[in-house]
Amino acid sequence: MSQVITSRVRTSRRTLLKGLTAAGARIAIGLPPLASMFNSTGTAYAATPETAGAAKPIESRFVLWFNGNGIPERYWIPSEEGADYEITPCLSPLAAWRKDVHILSGVDNAAAGGKGNGHTNSMSGLMTGTDFTGRGAGGPSIDQIIASKIGTESRFRSLQIGVAQESFGESMQRNMSWAGRERALPPEMIPHRLFDRLFGAQEEGWVNRKRSVLDTVMADANALQAKLPVEDKARVDEHLSGIRDLERAIAGLPPEYRKIDPPDFDGDMKDWPRIAKLQSDLLVQAFATRQTRVASYMLTKCQSITRFPWLGYTSARHHDYTHAEGKTSGADGVEGQKVLRDICRWHVEEFAYLVSKLESIPEGDGSLFDHTTIIYTHEHAEANPHKNSGLAMIVAGGSKKLARGAHTRVTGTVADVYVTVADEVVGAGIGKFPTASRKMGALLT
Repeated sequence: MSQVITSRVRTSRRTLLKGLTAAGARIAIGLPPLASMFNSTGTAYAATPETAGAAKPIESRFVLWFNGNGIPERYWIPSEEGADYEITPCLSPLAAWRKDVHILSGVDNAAAGGKGNGHTNSMSGLMTGTDFTGRGAGGPSIDQIIASKIGTESRFRSLQIGVAQESFGESMQRNMSWAGRERALPPEMIPHRLFDRLFGAQEEGWVNRKRSVLDTVMADANALQAKLPVEDKARVDEHLSGIRDLERAIAGLPPEYRKIDPPDFDGDMKDWPRIAKLQSDLLVQAFATRQTRVASYMLTKCQSITRFPWLGYTSARHHDYTHAEGKTSGADGVEGQKVLRDICRWHVEEFAYLVSKLESIPEGDGSLFDHTTIIYTHEHAEANPHKNSGLAMIVAGGSKKLARGAHTRVTGTVADVYVTVADEVVGAGIGKFPTASRKMGALLT
């Protein structure tokens, strides 16, 4: 349990560190959850004059996480059900968090039929519960429906975050968030741009002098520090240091990382593990500073065609490895399945990194992870046949409403999972979603 402040010292949850650039541009940087922002038990934001003397509940957050091309089921889905399942090779990065995750299998993508190349129709069904139109999704994605309910009072109603800069394929393959029919919301794949959205763009003179976006708010930060209890002073110091570390890490990226490759680019990926962690760090900062409550995270594109040099797999592209014509004995061969195992394990490593970062941020009587729910999904189950039945999903989070620490074979649709989590765990009250017919009791305590 995080330490809470029981004295009368209170800090508004809406406090910002403010300043002006040399050119007169306004900069505002949010604070992390401070102990002095909460009531004496840490279960709600403390009553303040701005809240008319009423305590406010701690907000829930939601993340929809995606990576493409399906899974090797034998290395992903546990053989045993219940709490005592043996963790599989693909899920091994989550071993330290098995009590915080619920592994689902047997989930059906009921809207994956219709026209498409096997990936596009599956992706539309997965994200929106609607048919692929031939140009894009047939309706809004689940993250946007949740954002319309819980994101309207945030600076950003939602954030769309990406890592892979692949330009292969159609809009349906490159985007996971959709505002409505054929209205894609592209993910931000450049850490420089995401940082600037959250903290303010640096002026050219700052870059040349190696100055920080924090320089303009330090006077405000010092004035606030003088009023804070000891624990909160340390948290603010850590928060500002974390922002500065992110700045340095992003500034240290090669110059070519600042731009998106052209559509006809046929090269291989940039340093994705490095970029993925920076993007996760920025997402956690956005949640911690209450800039948004909803995010989508697209680690790889649908029908991804990348190589994996850090894993030693460069003879073929990801999509090639998933099919029988792959260059390592095919997707159904022993060697091909091992390649897919290692690729999917890397995907889960990045997911586990996000979980660990959320868990590291104290919030009230728990952590930021305790108030976040994440759904992790792919457009297929077994990749080679483009399988749309029996999908595997992960639901992770610290909510006491969420049943965790188990593997469950369920009967139901992706949409059933979404509505159950959105309404019963996140508290979004969406009520319905295409192809949803019932709540999944196995997900709830």
